[in-house]
Amino acid sequence: MNPQSEHAQLDRDLRQRALIPPERLATCHALVIGVGAIGRQVALQLAAVGIPLLLLFDHDTVETVNLAPQGYRPDQLSAHKVDATAHDCQHLNPQVHVIPKAERFRRSTARQVTVGQSSLAVFACVDSITTRKLIWECLRNEAAFFVDGRMSAEVIRVLAVGTPATDSNYANTLFDADEAYVGACTARSTIYTSSIAAGLMVGQFTKWLRQMPVDADLTLNLLSAELTVQEKYVSQAAC
Repeated sequence: MNPQSEHAQLDRDLRQRALIPPERLATCHALVIGVGAIGRQVALQLAAVGIPLLLLFDHDTVETVNLAPQGYRPDQLSAHKVDATAHDCQHLNPQVHVIPKAERFRRSTARQVTVGQSSLAVFACVDSITTRKLIWECLRNEAAFFVDGRMSAEVIRVLAVGTPATDSNYANTLFDADEAYVGACTARSTIYTSSIAAGLMVGQFTKWLRQMPVDADLTLNLLSAELTVQEKYVSQAAC
């Protein structure tokens, strides 16, 4: 690394330090489960802000239909999404250690995501309510922070938990799978909606880093320009 590059790395977070405390960020590592529409943008944003360690779980590969709504490049077609995203994250910030896992998140893999005394931040970016339940059951006692991003067309929902081990409300949003919205959450998606959803999720993470209360349940409808913030979780069958 040349002197100019070294200087850039030292100062890369200079303008965000008042909003994202580097000493708190340095004690965390992040787990992103699902690197499709929302999860890829979450991973890129976490790399940009400087998360020290980033674990990515997704078994899927990049297809042509992913290029526009998920921001993958044509040269990444057929690659595993976690590998393509890990490569881009490290180009954004070479100091971030990214571990891609080209596999589904399973109960048996939950033991792989904790690292020493580092605080675990979990970003659930999946489109299956069954998988959300699995993630919550496996990781609520391991995670220091948990956030779930949901999206349908231009409606975004973000559920954040500042103390997962003692939370008794998030589970109320995990309705039965047969009540879910018909069709995958990413069946109608755009890069701008997923980028906003990711920003809202990372924003809740930075509030937690500053030891501020997180917003339990927020919904943003881009079409009607309506933002609703709930102090408690609202049970509703949606993506």
